[in-house]
Amino acid sequence: MFNDQLEDAIAFYTATFPDSMIIKHARSDKGGPITSAEFVVGGQTFMGFNGGPYFSFSQGFSLFVDCEDQAEVDAYWDKLIQAGAVPSQCGWITDPFGVTWQIVPRRFMELINDDNSKKVQAVMDAMMTMVKLDVAALEKAYHQV
Repeated sequence: MFNDQLEDAIAFYTATFPDSMIIKHARSDKGGPITSAEFVVGGQTFMGFNGGPYFSFSQGFSLFVDCEDQAEVDAYWDKLIQAGAVPSQCGWITDPFGVTWQIVPRRFMELINDDNSKKVQAVMDAMMTMVKLDVAALEKAYHQV
């Protein structure tokens, strides 16, 4: 449920993430703003509405972006920042439409799935100090144990 920015949000999401498109949309009148839409972002289908200020997003809901490497993390992060997103911590960033994203390098997920709990804890401790996740710093924490 977007306040009144559904059309702008969909335009940004479909331009930013591959495998994205608008499936269908409805307008309140010919030439008016989009009031509802079914759309795909990164291969995942969503239904969105302009619902007015009654509804709002919170960090209790976030979208996870699995990034191949640091370059992909940086590319998404930069696009979100340029659009007016506000970084939080631990790879979380809230876009100008109120949706929170987790921009996560795949290597982080590999490191925290290690059998060595001390290495996992070192990676988690390092991650907790970060805003945007940094693969080199996560690797360094992992190898220092």
